[in-house]
Amino acid sequence: MFGSLGIPEMILIFVVALIVFGPKRLPEIGRTIGKALGEFKKATDDFKSTIEREVHVEELKQIATTVKAPVIDTVSRSEPVVEPAEPPNPKHDPAEPMTVEPMAADQMALSTAPSAQQHD
Repeated sequence: MFGSLGIPEMILIFVVALIVFGPKRLPEIGRTIGKALGEFKKATDDFKSTIEREVHVEELKQIATTVKAPVIDTVSRSEPVVEPAEPPNPKHDPAEPMTVEPMAADQMALSTAPSAQQHD
């Protein structure tokens, strides 16, 4: 815990502190040192957890970019891009209910049929 300090060295330090500070102030100094060490340990633990959290976030970002790129390429090669019949209405009032138009039979067949061409 104290590195290379042994019991004789610790007793010597305690005796010197007792002589310098006196028996009345020694408990107060001990409490102050204990609180300071506790605050220091808490600050280092917070700093360590912040660094670990940031590293974890960066790792997740790298994984997300490597996962998204191949999936987009695979989808764009194997399935044709179907343009929507109507562009979305950007001026839609959120208070009004949206209406859904039924799909024609040929459009449903296109959206549910497997791709005729398969790339290896």
